[in-house]
Amino acid sequence: MSQRSNFSSKIGFVLAAAGSAVGLGNLWRFPYLAAKYGGGTFLLVYLILAVTFGFSLMIAEIAIGRKTGLSAIGAFKKLDKRFGFLGVLAAIIPIIILPYYSVIGGWVIKYFVTFATGNMQAAADDAYFSTFTSSTGEPIGWFCLFIAFTSIIVLLGVEKGIETVSKFMMPVLVVLTVIIAGYGLTVDGAIDGLIYYIKPSMEHFSGMTVIAAMGQLFYSMSLAMGIMVTYGSYMKKDNNLESSVRQIEIFDTGIAFMAGLMIIPAVFAFSGGDPDTLNAGPALMFITIPKVFANMGLGTGIGILFFLLVLFAAMTSSIALTESAVSTFEDELYWGRKKSTIVMAVIMVSLGSLSCLGYGPLANVTIIGMQFLDFFDFLTNSVMMPIAAIATCLLVSRVIGVKKIEEEVTLEGKPFRRKKIFYFMIQYLCPIFAAIILISSVANAFGWISM
Repeated sequence: MSQRSNFSSKIGFVLAAAGSAVGLGNLWRFPYLAAKYGGGTFLLVYLILAVTFGFSLMIAEIAIGRKTGLSAIGAFKKLDKRFGFLGVLAAIIPIIILPYYSVIGGWVIKYFVTFATGNMQAAADDAYFSTFTSSTGEPIGWFCLFIAFTSIIVLLGVEKGIETVSKFMMPVLVVLTVIIAGYGLTVDGAIDGLIYYIKPSMEHFSGMTVIAAMGQLFYSMSLAMGIMVTYGSYMKKDNNLESSVRQIEIFDTGIAFMAGLMIIPAVFAFSGGDPDTLNAGPALMFITIPKVFANMGLGTGIGILFFLLVLFAAMTSSIALTESAVSTFEDELYWGRKKSTIVMAVIMVSLGSLSCLGYGPLANVTIIGMQFLDFFDFLTNSVMMPIAAIATCLLVSRVIGVKKIEEEVTLEGKPFRRKKIFYFMIQYLCPIFAAIILISSVANAFGWISM
């Protein structure tokens, strides 16, 4: 077997891992959840969970990857053969997520091109999004283009492809986010949205606020899907693991915060805080935001920058998901990178076509009342990832012992500053939180409760 690739530097690892976390979860999902579940209240709950729940799971996964030097299947099997199933589960999750994620990535390219070609007013029309997604050829074309971009970067390898692209995209992401958020706050009425977004209010707090924030953590921080295990396996032993995780947290949470700052005040300015607009959910980015830009000065330019920003974020996460799957093929089947990437691209096109056509020719085909894209999202984010998180916590706390993770974190005498938080969370609260997400999501899907 060939020598395992490595990131060339700590900053390369941090930017690549942060890039995997900073994706559509931050720029598409986080703002609509924050808008729906109380703005500042949701933000506060998310921040608390990020530095406790998210931190603990990320430390565990990266430490497992670096300790074993293997991707998910091999890593968990090496630690304890009884947990081989966990590696298989973690390896399957990216393979299911990537196809439907790439469909949304294709939508982002479509909107970027629409704004770049001066068709902003068309994009702001109520029927534009539904007309586009319900067609056949065009969504498939953009979806395949997104897959092609991702596959080419992964083919180039860890250092020349993933690390190089992340070092370019992540700083650009930060700059674009600041520019768009800063401009949005100058629009009349945006300050009311800013107050709603940053000021917690107990009247907006509910159990669903916590559940939504916990679910968002998995999606946003690339947890329980094998990515951090894989990236950890590429991490050099002399890199400070806890410091790296802290920097990833700052990047990820900072971009999520800025995404909300870009979108929620602008939506307030457009709608005056209308509850129906704030509760638009997944449609917020593709239906509401184009309307907002159409009613702003410099709307076309800001729209171009916005969708370029979202495209970069989508790409960094799709690269990480693809790399996780490719690494599994390399480790378990001894395939080369080229063959592994091509096979993954074929899987993405095959499965993703179902999600792509689920709003058009296959609109009448549903699984437990969900279209293909919604079902794959539910299966991975609400079922498989919480199960993987629970199993990871049990493996670390009850089988190999938290001391093993501490040893990996404290290599070469490095301190483990949040050791007490990690010990408490991984042994007690993390599995409980994951179980709550699993139970509540399944109950909601089958209509036993309403979320």
